[in-house]
Amino acid sequence: MTAYETVIGLEVHAELATKSKIFCSCTNGSDAEPNTHVCPACCGMPGMLPVANRQVINLGMTAGMMLNCHINRTTTFDKKSYYYPDLPASYQTTQWFAPIAVNGYVTIETEDGPKDIRIKQIHMEEDAGKLVHDNWSYTTLVDFNRTSVPLIEIVSQPDLRSADEVVAYLERLRSLLRFAKVSGARMEKGTMRADVNLSVRPVGSNELGVRTEMKNMASIAAIRRAIEYETARHIDAIENGTEELVQETRGWNDDAGKSFAMRNKETAGDYRYFPDPNIMPIVIDDEWYDRIHATLPEFPEVKREHYVTNVGLSDYDADMLTQSRAFCDCFEGAMAAGAAPKEAANWIITNCAGILNKRGMTSDELPVPGAALGQLIGLVGDGKVSNANGKRLLETLFDLDAQGEIIPDDIAAFAEAEGLVNSSDTGALEAVVAAVIAADPETAQAYRDGREKALNPLFGACMKQLKGKCDTQVLRNLLIAELNK
Repeated sequence: MTAYETVIGLEVHAELATKSKIFCSCTNGSDAEPNTHVCPACCGMPGMLPVANRQVINLGMTAGMMLNCHINRTTTFDKKSYYYPDLPASYQTTQWFAPIAVNGYVTIETEDGPKDIRIKQIHMEEDAGKLVHDNWSYTTLVDFNRTSVPLIEIVSQPDLRSADEVVAYLERLRSLLRFAKVSGARMEKGTMRADVNLSVRPVGSNELGVRTEMKNMASIAAIRRAIEYETARHIDAIENGTEELVQETRGWNDDAGKSFAMRNKETAGDYRYFPDPNIMPIVIDDEWYDRIHATLPEFPEVKREHYVTNVGLSDYDADMLTQSRAFCDCFEGAMAAGAAPKEAANWIITNCAGILNKRGMTSDELPVPGAALGQLIGLVGDGKVSNANGKRLLETLFDLDAQGEIIPDDIAAFAEAEGLVNSSDTGALEAVVAAVIAADPETAQAYRDGREKALNPLFGACMKQLKGKCDTQVLRNLLIAELNK
């Protein structure tokens, strides 16, 4: 039997992390009530003129630089003509003739070592709306909130050879885009999607096989299954003549575990690209280019090496922190505020991550500044706030952000106002200890008789009366001293 190899290229769409849409001032966000983030411009009304969002250009440049691309110093927008119900203007504003970035690469790790996946181009474009199919009433509704939401499309060369390589490539893209704050890149939220172009050929051949494209894949697990299925379908067709392979667009039914034909694959000529006369060419001068280049973050692997080698973190802690730019920023801010590296890492990886998970938030949505976390860690370390109340204080800081309030600069004063600071009145602590022992003489006697575990319920009773507002070690020492009298 002939040995075959799979040839795969990806077109990855990532929603840009801007406040407004690409050509108007409507809010960039599709979670609102349907058709509330729309205006005549993004609804394609006649006579409305687009105005390019400068931040979209900034993020397009940033993405290109992170992916080792050449940035075109003059970039233009073009019209891509096709009719679809959720595209109100009957054309999409995109880039064809002069995209923002070209000729880059992304390095992935494979079982055979590092491999460069070439990037053909990155272009900026507007998203279409969203069709909502109501199977009860047999109607289709259109939500235009997503219309004109800014996207970048990252087009790779057909350099990928397996589902494993595709997964590694997507994970690397996601990491870089998140780290540079270009995009949230959350496939489960639809802010990152992939079109998979796939063909099969005999090993050693330089000729490409018949290519099919699977559109709008929104799950890495589904992409892996789809590639494996489609590869087997192509080989079966070639070897056994089970069907005639044609260039086409296919969908993926994850429940059935099968792809299905949608339409014949369009060519560039079908879209009738032509320059958009309403948007002037954008010229990127040296000052603009240099300013964006200066904002690029260290790559995650560079930070990881620094955290392990220079800061002294374990491999695990460094891996966990460098999964998120927000985690890294918070960690470094906490250290700058005086927190020990290990303590700062533990609070972020355990406590902050736990709250984020409970609230259904991603690591990139961490709202607590590093300076605030560093102060909080210092209060706990100095015994001014108990560990339990430190965690309550952290929850409160999350609550402030959720309510749209500003997290205070002075965490010590805020903790005092919240009643979370430990009592420094030793006399008050001694009075509570005496009262607890007097109220439970049997347990006190059990401790005196050598049952050390009897100390725990007495200690718990003291903490309950003090509402956790004490230095636990001071309280424990006072309790033991009183019991030993």
